[in-house]
Amino acid sequence: MKYYITTPIYYPNSSPHIGTAYTTIAADAMARLRRMKGDDVFFLTGTDENAQKIVRTAEAAGLDPHTYVDGIVEKFKELWRLLDISNDDFIRTTEERHAKVVQQIFTRLYEQGDIYKSEYEGWYCTPCETFWTRNKLVDGKCPNPDCGREVELLKEESYFFRMSKYEQRLLKYIQENPDFIQPVSRRNEMIRFIESGLEDLCVSRTTFQWGIKVPFDPKHVVYVWLDALINYISALGYPDDVNYNKYWPADVHLIGKDILRFHTIIWPIILMALDIPLPKKVYGHGWFLSREGGKISKSRGNVQDSFELIRRYGSDPIRYFLLREMQAGMDGTYSEDDLVEKLNSDLANDLGNYISRTLAMIVKYNDSKVPAPGADTELETELKSLSSSVAKTVEQKMLDCDPAAALEAIWQFVSQCNKYVDTTAPWNLAKDPAQRERLNTVLYTFADSIRILGIFCAPFMPGVPEKIKPLLGGGDYYRVWDDATRWNVLKPGTEIQKGEPIFPRVDLSQFSEPESEQEAPDVVKMPPLKEEIGIDEFAKLDLRVVKIIKAEKVEKTDRLLKLEVEMGGETRTVVSGIAQHYTAEELVGKKVILVANLKPAKLRGIVSQGMILAASDQEQLEVLTVAKDLPTGAQVK
Repeated sequence: MKYYITTPIYYPNSSPHIGTAYTTIAADAMARLRRMKGDDVFFLTGTDENAQKIVRTAEAAGLDPHTYVDGIVEKFKELWRLLDISNDDFIRTTEERHAKVVQQIFTRLYEQGDIYKSEYEGWYCTPCETFWTRNKLVDGKCPNPDCGREVELLKEESYFFRMSKYEQRLLKYIQENPDFIQPVSRRNEMIRFIESGLEDLCVSRTTFQWGIKVPFDPKHVVYVWLDALINYISALGYPDDVNYNKYWPADVHLIGKDILRFHTIIWPIILMALDIPLPKKVYGHGWFLSREGGKISKSRGNVQDSFELIRRYGSDPIRYFLLREMQAGMDGTYSEDDLVEKLNSDLANDLGNYISRTLAMIVKYNDSKVPAPGADTELETELKSLSSSVAKTVEQKMLDCDPAAALEAIWQFVSQCNKYVDTTAPWNLAKDPAQRERLNTVLYTFADSIRILGIFCAPFMPGVPEKIKPLLGGGDYYRVWDDATRWNVLKPGTEIQKGEPIFPRVDLSQFSEPESEQEAPDVVKMPPLKEEIGIDEFAKLDLRVVKIIKAEKVEKTDRLLKLEVEMGGETRTVVSGIAQHYTAEELVGKKVILVANLKPAKLRGIVSQGMILAASDQEQLEVLTVAKDLPTGAQVK
């Protein structure tokens, strides 16, 4: 079966933010699942560049529009790469392939009488790219509840599209096709809007020249909402390309609720006028709100730096959090505290800990090899039955554009897996030689359930199968969705490894700025030279040769090592931020330089008595060691 899914095309007037990312991540998860089901998928995203707001933003930056959007578009593409987005195409409305289709459609609609020339006078909101009549304004400003900004009165010669001609035909279609607009609350909202009467749509502008020219009247440019919506078929090569004939109509247009009217009224009427089939479903999801309230948006200035969040937490946790938090038909709430809490509870504790502890038991009780299972009991039968029902639930919820409910079903399986460990108690079975066959069955079930978890996670967190793969002997078990309903797939004797936790716990405070110089990392990025000091000030530093006699990682951190150092018969504890460059083992026995008279500082609850000297070029770090056999406690002069 073919499956065509689209995101909206995004305004490249500034860098993409975390709210923008949700739609693309959700569409990606849906596309990945359909591919795993064997469907022929086409997944489209892109950017909407022919807008007046682009011109104004570029002018403010001192750039021409094309140069400006080129830079922002690259940031969108880079973000999608970092988030493992598997789109098949990326359409830009400044591309020639798009402009040709827009001009062709504009001409056809004009020639058949659906577009006519007149004069327009109305109130225009540039951020929303929308004209409003005076009676729709709220206190003289844009009535969009997410905007409310100043509007300007415009009067110009324009072309108009006869929306009113298709009003009743569209209303009838929506009423006869209840799945066309989802969720139901949005469908009812659009029905009420249409019943209040549709006005003809202004579809050209003459007050600026950035955009696609009307082919037979080049002083006009095509208004953004006629131009932008056509991307869904121009990317497929409408009207004759094989992709258009293969994939249209779209199975899902996934969009934010703020642009629902354009996609469920203007776009269907354009298609009706062209005798083109309508998309099967338009789903308008909610917004992400900040914990303090209000939509997360560039205009509100409350956006998070998506690139920084991915650097801190990785792609999969960001994907999981956003998909789990947006409940169907509702708005989601975002805060970094909530993200870390979800990462630690759901990913580190529930999923990651299950994988780590069960693999550790296979290592301990069966010499790191998957055993041959014995007969199933009711416990195994129950777990296997649940995996089948979860797989079906996930499929249906994703068809309903509800990733949150799909993940909730998967976490029922995760919960049952953890319950299975506690109920079977393999640590007790291992004590009784007569229970060896039963222990083998339990250990095998652990391994095979991890394989199934990799399949379940694949559409939502595509990095999870890649982390699980080497733990289960390197087998490629994660491409076919229906394999989540099949058990006893792993071959007995497969050598497994425990590995590192696939989702280590995170402490948000590790990303906070240091409160004092003593709590700062030992090594910082190359700073400019500090102000000059005299020899007397330098002499206050007491630098000593010390020998590292013990080293270990500090729990719940990736970069700190706790060192025990010997200095002239005295032992000290030093916490050093070098764990990403040295293992504990390779430091033991080295003689290094210690700032011995630094005031003690508490790091992660450990009192650090000094600082180890190291050099760094931002990418590499090397602890300064003493080559000659100087005694510990020797002073560096």
